[in-house]
Amino acid sequence: MVSGAVFCDQCKDGQRSLFDYPLSGMKVTITCADGTGQVTMSREETTNVFGNYVMRFDGTPDLSNCNAQVSGSGEGSNDCGATAGPAQKLRLMFRMFGMEIYGVDSLLSEPSQPMSFCPRSSNPVPAPIITPTRPPPPTFRLPPLPPLPPMPPLPFSEASACSHQYWTMPEYKCYWRVLNPETKVSLIFGPLAARRYGSDMTLWESLQGRGDPYKTLLREATTALLNSYNTLQFPYNSIGVVTRTNWALMGSTRGVLITALRFIRANSGSGRVTCKLTPCKT
Repeated sequence: MVSGAVFCDQCKDGQRSLFDYPLSGMKVTITCADGTGQVTMSREETTNVFGNYVMRFDGTPDLSNCNAQVSGSGEGSNDCGATAGPAQKLRLMFRMFGMEIYGVDSLLSEPSQPMSFCPRSSNPVPAPIITPTRPPPPTFRLPPLPPLPPMPPLPFSEASACSHQYWTMPEYKCYWRVLNPETKVSLIFGPLAARRYGSDMTLWESLQGRGDPYKTLLREATTALLNSYNTLQFPYNSIGVVTRTNWALMGSTRGVLITALRFIRANSGSGRVTCKLTPCKT
């Protein structure tokens, strides 16, 4: 089995950073070659909503000389599929009883141009050194310049916690960066959620739930998932939100209420963090 993830390299710097986010619907191809460089096997898979992919192989093929690379954006076409990043070699992570598990370092896909909020290169080309042939002219001192305005906070790095009411307001729709309001709850939270809430409920509809412990849990879990994608400092990451929601659905009603209350506390900032969303530009 081989597993890995694909991220959008928004700044085109060739490495993972706090500006990058997982990409769904991206095609990943694993190619294996023999000692002469001849391709012996090729396999393709598409990333899920969290940007992850898993490939399973029958038997125990030799994957020691295989590489993984982004090969296209498939149906999940987006603005970050202009250029594929470099291929990554498969790394053996686990072997036991004839089973092998390989991991792949994060694969990158790049937009056509870096995003406007990306920092500029920290290694500019040095200016040529010119040796003066005459004595330097007298120097003049300029009056002190006014201080520069403070730099705006980096996206995703500033702590923020927003309640479900914010995420349903049209002026904040642009912050649905990774998730789509029309995505089905069952696709994000899995079969347990499909059994409880049905297979047709969307994430947007889940934010309207109230008056029932299970509806409250889903509303706050969806809110926590959106907050986790909006800031790196949210108490729960996306996988943690989905995992805790499923654990609650397998337990008692009391466990559902406790998990919902924990999400409510995180989504409200616990009295220390406020919502940093600003109205989207029209």
